[in-house]
Formats: sequence, C-alpha cells, structure tokens
Amino acid sequence: MKKAIRFVAITAFLICSLEFRIPAQSVTHRGRTPARALAEQGRTPVQSLNQVPPEQIGLSKTRLDRIKPWVERYIAENKLSGAVCLIARRGSVGYFETFGMADKEASKPMRKDAIFRIYSMTKAVTGVAVMMLYEEGRFNLSDPVSKYLPEFAHMKVAIEKTDAAGKPVLAYTVPAERDITILDLLRHTSGLNYAGPHDEKGGMSYQALGLTPAFTADYSLAELTKRLAAQPLVHQPGTIWDYGWSIDILARLVEVVSGHAVDEFFSERIFKPLHMDDTGYYVAESKLDRLVAMYQPNPDGTIKRLPDPAQDIGRKKPALMMGGAGLMSTATDYARFVQMLLNGGELDGARLLSPKTVTLMHSDVLGDLPRFGTVLAEGYGFGLTFAVNRGPGKTASLISKGEYNWGGAAGTVFWIDPEEKMIGVFMMQTIGDLGKGREFERLAYQSIIDESKEPEK
Repeated sequence: MKKAIRFVAITAFLICSLEFRIPAQSVTHRGRTPARALAEQGRTPVQSLNQVPPEQIGLSKTRLDRIKPWVERYIAENKLSGAVCLIARRGSVGYFETFGMADKEASKPMRKDAIFRIYSMTKAVTGVAVMMLYEEGRFNLSDPVSKYLPEFAHMKVAIEKTDAAGKPVLAYTVPAERDITILDLLRHTSGLNYAGPHDEKGGMSYQALGLTPAFTADYSLAELTKRLAAQPLVHQPGTIWDYGWSIDILARLVEVVSGHAVDEFFSERIFKPLHMDDTGYYVAESKLDRLVAMYQPNPDGTIKRLPDPAQDIGRKKPALMMGGAGLMSTATDYARFVQMLLNGGELDGARLLSPKTVTLMHSDVLGDLPRFGTVLAEGYGFGLTFAVNRGPGKTASLISKGEYNWGGAAGTVFWIDPEEKMIGVFMMQTIGDLGKGREFERLAYQSIIDESKEPEK
C-alpha cells in the first residue's frame, strides 16, 4: 500500500501562507465574494461553449467519429477505464463525448460532469493568478522572489560527485550566481526540480524533508516553501529548464502579495467569474459520486485500480494546497478556463487578463536555454507555465505553430491553438499514462477541414 501511494505522489510531481485561516474552497465554492472581485469581474450568465454541429466550425463529423474506436480499443484492451473528450473551435463545442467507466469495479459509467484530479493542470491556474497580480503592478517579473519570500535569499547550489560505488552524492555547495526571479519560476529555470539534490550519503534530500507525498502532507504552503528554500538548488538560476516545484513557490507568492490563501484567490478571482463551479482543491460530499476512480498501469500496459488511500485524494480538504498540483475539475470547467485564454483573457463578459498579458504567457521565453529530461517535448519551447509549439517543422506533427498546452500526471491534457481558434480537453485517471492525451489531440487536428476560415456572417 505504501509503495502504491509513493508511486502516485512521485509520478504526479515528475509530470507534472497564511496558515490557511481562510477555509479551503470545495467545488461548491460557498462563501462571500469580496466586493472588489464582484465589482471587477462579477458572475455573468454563461453564454460561451454551446454545442453545435462540427461542420459549422470547420470540423468533419466523419473524421471526429474516428475518436470513438480509438478510445474503445484501449478500453477493450483494459488499458483505459474511461475518458471524457471535448473539442471546441471558434467559441463553440464541436465534440463532447464520454467513454467507458468512471469506476470499473463499481460499474459506474463515465459522465460528462465527472470530476477528475488534474494534477499539473493546476499550474496554468496558478500562472493566471500570478499574471493577474502582475497586471495590478504588485511586482515585476524580473524581481527576485526573495523580495517577497525572504527565505529564498542567499541560495546555495549543490555540486555533486560520484562516490566509490558509482552513486551521486553531495560534494559541496556554492553560492547562487544570481537570485531566483519570478520569471525563472514561471518558466521553470529557477534551479529547482522535483527530485532535489542528493545529500552526502546519496539520498534524495527532498524526500528526507518529507516533501513527498504532498497530498498527505500535514503542513502549509508557507512551510513547504521554507523547506524548499533550506535545501541547495540543483542548478544555477536562469541556466536550464528543469521541471519542478517552481509553481508551488508562485502559489505562495500569490498568498503573500494578495493577502489571501491561494484557494480563496482561485475561487474568488478565477473560478467564480468563469463559472467553474466544480473546480477546487477537494470535492464536496454531495458531489463525491462524480469523482473518478484512480488507476495505474501494469508492465504490459493494462491497468489496475490503485488502493483505497490513493482514491481518497480529493475527498477532503488538504492541509497543503499547492500551485503545481492538487485541483479537481471537470472537462467543461477546464474548457471554460482555456477558452478564456484563447479569447485573450475574457469569457462571457468576465475579463481576467489583458490580451497582451495572455500573448506574453504563450510566447516562448525559453529561447536557446538547455532543458533537462524529456517532460518538455521535442520541438517545444516554454512560456509562462505552458509548453509552446515551435511549428510542424520542429515537432513533426499536425499541430500548429504557437499552440500551447500542458497536462497532468493522471493523463489529463489541454491545448489552446490561437491559429485554429481551437481548444481541447482530455480527461482520464491513470497515473503516469501521459501519451493518450496527445493521441487525442492528433485526432482532433486531423478532423479540421476548414482551416481558420471564419463562418459567413
């Protein structure tokens, strides 16, 4: 059982404050809305993302029908329990289908309002929150994060060596050549990753500090950032892309700068204005029957149910509410979030960001910096929490230059394509199965038969 839980936590982080005096928001989002939030972006009627015949938005129904046998083959081979697939273009939904089971063992069919653990798809929400505060003039992207979180001042960088047994161990540390900036955190060039440096005996220092499994942590986000800051960095800041804890530090920045716990900021400033009524850090008791069961792959690619402790993720308010993982959501809720970004920061009259800010977020700010590992796909750069497509000539795929995306450790994926005016959301719950969402994206693109042509008025 412990092995299974550890597998869940470590995989989640490889892919993807205040002492929480303000109660965490469940997916019901009860509670008062601050006057400022209501005044600036009060709830307006839901208008966007109505479903239309796919040909009306330049998609072929015949080609979209290829998705069904693709999903059903995986289900028949016991390589997928179930999924929700959503494709929208030009502001309307052209494909929205469910497949398989939300809980195989309970014979519970998948439903369109099923609630999923979205893991690292939380990062994009944190990125939007950060940029909302940036627009308010609260900080510069070039600011050292230590200006707001002083525990990150005077960081050290680990220098490792190989011991006699061939194992990497900490040799010594050197001072960081410069401060970690807010931009570094947004683009994963902070010098942190998820594994952390080795200690003098070859152990992983982050594990020794109890930083994982985070979903059962009994400490706050403020404590998490202090524990991270107490350890040396893996790289010099600003020198290499390495996926890790950076976005969780940004969530703490949101708390300190805004004066609100991160869950309250998300709820009041993002989820309520966008009518994301089923999104939060845990699921209300009245909605638990919609929470999808968790699975993990066997060596042969088939799946098995994770033990009950893993199924409990999302069933109660966590002590640690992070910026890099932890949210629960539905396909329709998350589609509203990404449609807001495609629209340049606005949805149904609720404007969260300026179009100029959204453009910055999906610009490739990584440049020629090297990247560590394979999490960032070949042919992609990186923006502010998003992978950014550098074009078909770089990716050898159907997907447009400028498309931006990310996913979660249980196989969930989203993408946003400004050129084709298209978004996609794919939801499933198999930990570590990161390929099926990209296959779904390819099937969505092959259905386009009317490239970027606006319908006749």
